[in-house]
Amino acid sequence: MSVPSAHLRLELRQDEDGLTLLYDGRTLVECFLTREGMAAGAYMAKALGTEIPSLGSSAMVRVSTGVLFRAVSIASLDLSNEQSFVLLDRWLEEAEMQRGGSSDAT
Repeated sequence: MSVPSAHLRLELRQDEDGLTLLYDGRTLVECFLTREGMAAGAYMAKALGTEIPSLGSSAMVRVSTGVLFRAVSIASLDLSNEQSFVLLDRWLEEAEMQRGGSSDAT
């Protein structure tokens, strides 16, 4: 992950605690089962180009390090601050452009 790459395999998992984004079995982001946490998780999933998996399931995605950076940044936004939505919109747009319509969920 320290070197830019076009193809990182990530896992987005939902359990009774919330959403977890993993790379190579290691946790990158946790979005807990709160209103704010699940909103952040939904936006993170959108940046990754996937849907939130059902409880007890996971979704595999392949994205670039640039998309991953934006997804992690989105998950760390303070959504109670109105100014965060300016960044959110921009990062979602950038992630979509970087995916180029080929996030290929695998």
